[in-house]
Amino acid sequence: MIKDIVAGKEIISTGMTREIERCEEAIRRARAGARVALVSSGDPGVYGMAGLVLELLEREGALEEVDLDIIPGITSATSAAAILGAPLMHDFAVISLSDLLTPWDVIRTRLEMASRGDFVVVLYNPASKKRTEQVRTAREIMLVHKSPATPVGIVRNAAREKQETVITDLEMMLAHPIDMFSTIIVGNSRTRRIGKYMLTPRGYHV
Repeated sequence: MIKDIVAGKEIISTGMTREIERCEEAIRRARAGARVALVSSGDPGVYGMAGLVLELLEREGALEEVDLDIIPGITSATSAAAILGAPLMHDFAVISLSDLLTPWDVIRTRLEMASRGDFVVVLYNPASKKRTEQVRTAREIMLVHKSPATPVGIVRNAAREKQETVITDLEMMLAHPIDMFSTIIVGNSRTRRIGKYMLTPRGYHV
């Protein structure tokens, strides 16, 4: 996606689950005097690499040695929201359904609390080929506190090629394709669908 920007630069890449290795190599080269850009999709401070870099610099006692700039990006929650309309105009919670780094019991508790508090809920990493039950369980938890008619927006490949968008409701959410490239936005009690958009009113008198 950024080939035109990195043309002519040395590129070092690693696959999924090798983030620590990639960050360690970036830090090693930076400490040796190289100018390094560590690239991850979305915003590096939202489920990205910024926190891991800081943890590793702290571990190595190199926080003051490396001149670090964290450059904000656009995370899936806000890019998907812009595609859907304005579903995040009031308080919202972002919850990843991946239990790779966070215990599922913790994720369940967060889903319960966010739903009980009538937050708009943004779901990251909702499903994969091997991990299909988490999104079903998340829906069941939310249905305890949210109406089945609650608007739900599903955006796949947000702002990328082959972008797909659907607005449905909590009852019918699972009738639509959902995978790791999907971001799901579940409304609160005031969210409504207007035409082809989702809207969560901020509270203005209009």
